[in-house]
Amino acid sequence: MVQGEPAAASESRSAFLRGRFVFALTTAALSGFVALSYEILWYRAFSFVSWSSPSAFGLLLGFYLLGVALGSLVARKFCKPMETSNGAELIPLAAFLALANAVGFVVIPLLAWLSTVEYAGTGTPDWPGHGESAWTLALVVVALSAALFGAVLPLVAHFAIPADHRAGARLSYVYLANIVGSALGSSFSGIVLMDHLSTRALSIAFLILGLALAAWAASLAEGKGRRAIFAATPFAAIVLVTSSPYLFSDLYERLLYKQTWKPEKRFVDVLENRHGVIAVSANGAVYGGGAYDGAFNVSLVDDKNGIERAFALSALHPHPKRVCVVGLSSGSWVQVIAHLPEVESVDVIEINSGYLDLIAKSSAIRSILRNPKVRMHVDDGRRWFRRHPSEKFDVLVMNTSIHWRAHATNVLSREFHELTREHMLPGAVSYFNATSSPEAERTAATVFPYAIRVVNFVAVSDTPITFDRERFAKVLRETRIDGAEPESLEKDAPLAWARFMELADSLLVEQDPSAAPRYALESRDHLLRRTAGVGVITDDNMLSEWTRSFWEFQGPPL
Repeated sequence: MVQGEPAAASESRSAFLRGRFVFALTTAALSGFVALSYEILWYRAFSFVSWSSPSAFGLLLGFYLLGVALGSLVARKFCKPMETSNGAELIPLAAFLALANAVGFVVIPLLAWLSTVEYAGTGTPDWPGHGESAWTLALVVVALSAALFGAVLPLVAHFAIPADHRAGARLSYVYLANIVGSALGSSFSGIVLMDHLSTRALSIAFLILGLALAAWAASLAEGKGRRAIFAATPFAAIVLVTSSPYLFSDLYERLLYKQTWKPEKRFVDVLENRHGVIAVSANGAVYGGGAYDGAFNVSLVDDKNGIERAFALSALHPHPKRVCVVGLSSGSWVQVIAHLPEVESVDVIEINSGYLDLIAKSSAIRSILRNPKVRMHVDDGRRWFRRHPSEKFDVLVMNTSIHWRAHATNVLSREFHELTREHMLPGAVSYFNATSSPEAERTAATVFPYAIRVVNFVAVSDTPITFDRERFAKVLRETRIDGAEPESLEKDAPLAWARFMELADSLLVEQDPSAAPRYALESRDHLLRRTAGVGVITDDNMLSEWTRSFWEFQGPPL
């Protein structure tokens, strides 16, 4: 109560300030929720367009924080002394909220469009790349939206908090409300909402919530511009929502194919969940998080996914009774492995249950979901191994994703190989895709005393490994999948058969390491000489993930 102020006036002033404070808490919380929800959604798109580059999140966060800082700085120009305040400061607040949401809504469509109009990489229609392009403009737009959101907290705090002895406490409550809203934006939106709604649906939901908040601020404002902003918010919502089918049309096709995109290049299936985006092209290629992740194919005659490497498992281990596969993807490898003659059980560990939904739609693969040999575990690989210390296998298989993608260290590091060793039976083999990374190859060969490279895979063990040509030829000739007759490779695909047999006879031992062909077998000694001077991947150095920039195109995996 101000000295000399009548009690009635004091109570009226207190009620006035309480109303402002409730508005401030609500606005701080909801604006934080919307802003961080947008950021999580933006990251999904930037990760997809960059093939899950580990740099993507850092760049996005950097531009986002830069925008917040600039917005907070600009907000001071709109702060007036509270003694002269009549609610007019809510007009810029409402304007910032409306613009922040409108700009935030178009970030992802803009990124998709920019990806198609400028591209300096060396990709092809079959293997899209991601060279340096105008994506930087999309990051600038991210910073602009973040700046508009960044102006909200100081403006709303100034509007609602008088400069008295309780200013610090009140500010802490407003700040806490913003933190809670922001935390819910990244957690609830990122974990719950993204598991059920598409990118377009989420964008519309966040847009409507944000514009409703702007309309509320405008309704409480006083002065010139109040009615214009109040009317503009529903108009903007109608325009953006009705245009969203066009704005988000072929979204992931544009982000993946970039300049080579054409309207007829449409995915036959797109699955979005909290783990990311899985897309399937018309030719059966699977893209997880924007990167090639295999294909729906088990045919050696039409071998478009290097499926002979799955059959090679029998050439590396004479009796692979118990097999563990880390990473499901299209399920093609699991389908082949489950039908190898010596295999009795296959445990599959896959963190993203979305692959199970896609496999259920594939006539060539879906039988693995009801195969009594196959047990599916939806879990993180490391976590599953640690929770099941007694589980041991004859063969561990990992058709690992591209070595420079974010989180690849989790399955390529020295520590991971040491963990998998604890789950290997005597004479067991660990067989994984190094995606032609010298660091990944050398890391495995230094952890285990025995190794052999099979094209871009590496097999390692604590006991000697040989590649048995006769067993390899036998499984290529005789393996039946789902009861179908084996493919007659010598007759139907003689060139492929000759290539497979040439692979079986190609062990590199004494050749010049600098001239080592990739489609070959390579001894451990030869591999170590070839990769001399290359570092070993550890959980700490994340070496494989930081060998390329966000915009550098390295081409498809072999």
